Amino acid sequence: MAQTSQVPVTVLTGFLGAGKTTLLNRILTEQHGRRYAVIVNEFGEEGIDNDLVVDADEEVFEMNNGCICCTVRGDLIRILSGLMKRADQLDAIIVETTGLADPAPVAQTFFVDQDVADRTKLDAIVTVADAVHLNSQLGEHHEAEEQVAFADVVLLNKTDLVDKSGLEGVEKRIKKINPYTKIIQTAHCDAPLENILGLNAFSLDRVLEVEPDFLESEHDHEHDDDVTSVSFVSETPLDLDKFETWFGKLLQTHGQDILRSKGIIEFLGIDERYVFQGVHMLMDASPMGAWPEGTTRNSRMVFIGRNLDSMNLKEGFEACKAA
Repeated sequence: MAQTSQVPVTVLTGFLGAGKTTLLNRILTEQHGRRYAVIVNEFGEEGIDNDLVVDADEEVFEMNNGCICCTVRGDLIRILSGLMKRADQLDAIIVETTGLADPAPVAQTFFVDQDVADRTKLDAIVTVADAVHLNSQLGEHHEAEEQVAFADVVLLNKTDLVDKSGLEGVEKRIKKINPYTKIIQTAHCDAPLENILGLNAFSLDRVLEVEPDFLESEHDHEHDDDVTSVSFVSETPLDLDKFETWFGKLLQTHGQDILRSKGIIEFLGIDERYVFQGVHMLMDASPMGAWPEGTTRNSRMVFIGRNLDSMNLKEGFEACKAA
């Protein structure tokens, strides 16, 4: 790739727990022979996603404790500017936003910052949508609607958990918001990568139809004030039975308010690290292999949701520590 050419950028968005990291890991592990730089943004102080991204040759840049579309946008521009110094070594850049990001200000970065605009080209906005929860998310969170509205492609994920009539209803809702988007039904984000990357699909004209003030630098974006995040770290291994009992009861009683839960856990007597990821009352946990050599073994958890301060999360987490 010539140093003067624009590096294509794919913005990967989608609401909390839709499957963005699953898709990113597929991109990084499939044999495609391309060189990607990956920028991951998280909503919360304790970074988890960076460790959930597979150990690949690609470089992964992490931005924590803020939303990429507002407080850490300067970090995004700084990282992109640094990458442009060796653009000839890159085929493309992937930006994975936090699940609470409005993609409009992220996309805007590639037009209003002149240096970034000269050196990069927004290839497509790809939105991963949770077929199980999208309808309720659209009703409760304007970010979820913006993510669909700006999508060039919607990966309608977790279709194996929804019946045919339910999928038809969700697709109809998506098309009502964004009649231009291409919808690809997937389970575990198993869509062919040629339908996701290298699309040259982003149309500024179409976006200006949706949002005429798109290129104005003071693009407003406000998060739902009632959505917050908390995170916990333990250097002491957790007890598996205590954890399963606490976490199961927590999801049963407060699952509707827990938009997203995720963590990497060290359990007493188990050599492998365990990863769990939850969306509302749905939770999946599995071993993710040995702890990387030279890393400190600890347990880290993140919760994103409403009314978190009423759930006694810190006390529950502390009580799971092995005696």
